[in-house]
Amino acid sequence: MGGTRFVGKPLVKGLLEQGHQITLFTRGRNALPKGVENIVGDRNVDEDLQRLQGRTFDVIIDSSGRQLEDTRKVLLITKNPKYRFLYVSSAGVYANIDQWPLDEETPTDPSSRHFGKVETENWLLEEGIPFTSFRPTYIYGPGNYNPIERWFFDRITNNRTIPLPGDGNTITQLGHVVDLARAMIKSLEVEISVNRIYNCSGNRGVTFRGLIKKAAIACGKDPQELLFKSFDIENLDPKARKAFPLRLTHFLTDTTRVQRELNWVPEFDLDLGLKDSYVNDYLINPGNKPDFSSDEALIGI
Repeated sequence: MGGTRFVGKPLVKGLLEQGHQITLFTRGRNALPKGVENIVGDRNVDEDLQRLQGRTFDVIIDSSGRQLEDTRKVLLITKNPKYRFLYVSSAGVYANIDQWPLDEETPTDPSSRHFGKVETENWLLEEGIPFTSFRPTYIYGPGNYNPIERWFFDRITNNRTIPLPGDGNTITQLGHVVDLARAMIKSLEVEISVNRIYNCSGNRGVTFRGLIKKAAIACGKDPQELLFKSFDIENLDPKARKAFPLRLTHFLTDTTRVQRELNWVPEFDLDLGLKDSYVNDYLINPGNKPDFSSDEALIGI
């Protein structure tokens, strides 16, 4: 489902290199890789989903489903995949607790905006549909349509004062999109991954201050020349919280299971990954002129 944007690109590329035959269900807005079949449609339009009628698949990969109904509608038409259902969930499903890092047994938060992904995982298990689900923290890399690394690059390259939550020592975690795709592909080769959920991200956390410094190095800037201005997390207007691209609390997961069971380790550390984003995306896809107006709600500039 999809396959022409962000996670889908390295995933399709890797599967094609292994000789798989691939069918994409897309809205037809993006260029297609060579050697794939494309069924044009919008998964949110029931009539479009009927174009999958009569088709069966060994593996179904869903990187865009957010609610249980998104997945259930697809499988009602295609029936269960013969081999595996691969699902991109989110580490955002976990409840905030006092012990870190978060492992796959950490309680989930029913009030999370991602909780539909937990319901999907539970439904797949209850229905006896062989699945493997991945819970990344923040995915980054070329093609990222979420303003994560770009948010920092914009401020660094334009010599802006960078809003810093508190003292900057809150720990977060990023995982490169290619590493996520590699883990998903490897899961198809490992029987133990059936009906398993995996945290999948970089294997080290980083403080906000450390992340910004590494982003500066990726941009060819001296981290010592950055200008930070802290803002108060506790008394921040709730409407301003989204002005900073990352959650303002610790966010660190344990990736032991995916590394042990899939014999997978990330190829990209944060330095290499941010450089990849900067060189292979930010410089060649500058996008619209950066809008820094939201910084006023954080630091008054």
